Amino acid sequence: MTAPSTPSAYPIVRLKPKADASRIRAGQPWVYADDVVTDRRTKKIAAGKLALLQDAGRENIGVVAVNGASKIMLRILDRDPVAQIDQAWFEAKLSGAHELRARLYDARFYRLVHAEGDGLPGLIIDRFGETCVVQPNAAWLEARLDELFAALKKITGVECIYKSASGRTRELEGLDTESKLICGTLDGPIKVAMNGATYLADIAGGQKTGLFYDQRPNHAFAARLAKDARVLDVFSHVGGFGLAALAGGAASALAVDGSEPALTLARQGAEDMGVADRFDTKKGDAFKVMESLQVEGQAFDLVIADPPAFAPSKKALQNGLTAYSRVAAQAARLTERGGYLVLCSCSHAADLGRFRAACLRGINRAGRRAQLLYTGGAGPDHPMHEALVESGYLKSLFFRLD
Repeated sequence: MTAPSTPSAYPIVRLKPKADASRIRAGQPWVYADDVVTDRRTKKIAAGKLALLQDAGRENIGVVAVNGASKIMLRILDRDPVAQIDQAWFEAKLSGAHELRARLYDARFYRLVHAEGDGLPGLIIDRFGETCVVQPNAAWLEARLDELFAALKKITGVECIYKSASGRTRELEGLDTESKLICGTLDGPIKVAMNGATYLADIAGGQKTGLFYDQRPNHAFAARLAKDARVLDVFSHVGGFGLAALAGGAASALAVDGSEPALTLARQGAEDMGVADRFDTKKGDAFKVMESLQVEGQAFDLVIADPPAFAPSKKALQNGLTAYSRVAAQAARLTERGGYLVLCSCSHAADLGRFRAACLRGINRAGRRAQLLYTGGAGPDHPMHEALVESGYLKSLFFRLD
């Protein structure tokens, strides 16, 4: 049992009697507004301020970040009721995250902090050599950026820090969307080598942090299937699967995306690899491009579809699953007999079972039968939080079609 309440510099917020305090003590890092006593004192706590969370019996649970305007009203920061959330605290958290990645990767290109998975709720940091891109997606972080940036420089020694403020999550937290360079210089896209391929990450102008590290192990598995294959990479961004396939010996790769800047970076990556003669791109709506390829009678030995999150919330789940099924059907029609189909989802609201079922519905609708060969998730630089299923958002399904 937790010790009785002790004097604290933090204001106190309490759980309602009906709230499941045991679930929170067991590790759940989020507390929703419905479980919190929202009296006048609680309502006066400004977004981003810290508080001491107690259960209905006034026993301490830990230090929390408060944002009454967010669906996630409280985020657990520390189980020590007198913990000081200062630069030294950030240094301790970042040191643990940095040590893990140093064991995993020889080169300094990885996700350094994966939010709750690294004990830093709402914080994403991707490292690109001597540059770090920071996404502070919660109000408590926005109020402590100076301490965070100082700790990051001390632990990693990076010369350049870029704050990325894009994304739906910051808007939900009531935060601005102004991205900016914090320190150092950016001299255009950064080259990133992974799985034998070269990618160009546009830190300031690209999506999210400029590159998606989470698919690294799935790129590698796809490359094992790619030797001498004709490859179609749909929703390719900067060439993720397509360039990895060419590094694995693919005969050709066609990258399809709606963003011309992303495709330009993909072509630059192919040139850097010396495979530009085997790489082509097509800009357009993915569904329309797949339809036109089918009309042309095209077929590929390896087809990959890695779309954006079609189901970013529970409210969007059904429409998202319908979209995933539609992608699966169109992609299956473009896959050769005996060829391979890779279908991906980064929607945390669509769990693995629902996503797999939606994909199989689409494959069956295309008149194909499938063997499921492999199920992949994010790489180990994206650790899952033990009590947060949302942190295991990425699913990649590898099929062999008849």
